[in-house]
Amino acid sequence: MDDLAGFLRIRRSRVDPAAVGIPADSRRRVAGLRREEVAHLSGVSVDYYVRLEQGRATQPSEQVLDALARVLGLDETERGHLDRLARQRRRVKAPGKGVPQAGGRGRVRPELLRVLDLVADVPALIMNHRLDVLAGNRLAGLLFGRPMPGLNTARHIFLEEAERGLYADWENCTLDVVGHLRLAAGKYPEDPRLASLVGELAMGSERFRRLWARADVRARTHGRKAYRHPLVGLLDLHQENFALPDESGMELLVLSAAPGSPAEDGLRLLARLGADGGRADPPVDAHVREQPDDAHPPRERLVADGFPVPGPLRG
Repeated sequence: MDDLAGFLRIRRSRVDPAAVGIPADSRRRVAGLRREEVAHLSGVSVDYYVRLEQGRATQPSEQVLDALARVLGLDETERGHLDRLARQRRRVKAPGKGVPQAGGRGRVRPELLRVLDLVADVPALIMNHRLDVLAGNRLAGLLFGRPMPGLNTARHIFLEEAERGLYADWENCTLDVVGHLRLAAGKYPEDPRLASLVGELAMGSERFRRLWARADVRARTHGRKAYRHPLVGLLDLHQENFALPDESGMELLVLSAAPGSPAEDGLRLLARLGADGGRADPPVDAHVREQPDDAHPPRERLVADGFPVPGPLRG
């Protein structure tokens, strides 16, 4: 899904030469920096950097990684991702070792389920690194209009929802999802289910393919999340992500509304509609993301572009 060589090539192509002090050249035929320019600015030999991009170099030192991160303009999260990719070469694991396997409601500890039940006034859910929802409280189910276990928010955003659907800030949500999955791919490179998910999204969404090719990395910690619910309207919420220390790759997400805000009133109304037995799920003909004619490329093209293809679609 991701490796050091590919990450370096993509991020090198995105650096503006002028931003690192290289004069504009009308004869330049490559996007971003040349390999020799990255090597010079990083203080390493051209031969060594070429071997890095070809996947033939030995594990780079912290000093080299720091220099590359500076030249490529990586932030703290991206620098950590670069370090994980560089360390992958030394990993020797038995198949399946080190990959979080939580996959359904039965895998979530009962104590965590009780915590969800105690959070009654705001939506709260537990997700894994693949963005599978493992459990959610009642209000989360009402917000998404469907049972929580079994929902994958990456599929939901890219393959089921449109810009006019549940996610009021759909485009920014897609950036967050791709950045998170890139980060997860660096942390769990041996996870076949994650690779299958990436392949499925690449086959079904042209926007996912374009964003994945940028190699952006994002850590989800907190921020604004706006939802356009079909019954209660716009819900402008704040999301907090709490990593669960004893559940590798799992997070508790809580969506809260500012006191006295329209969103707080909307959540109260949504809770009452659910309690009264009213429909809290979107109508059957809710907006489904339309794909252009070329949105589903042939399997061979995806394989050539480096995307993993989901198992059921192989051969």
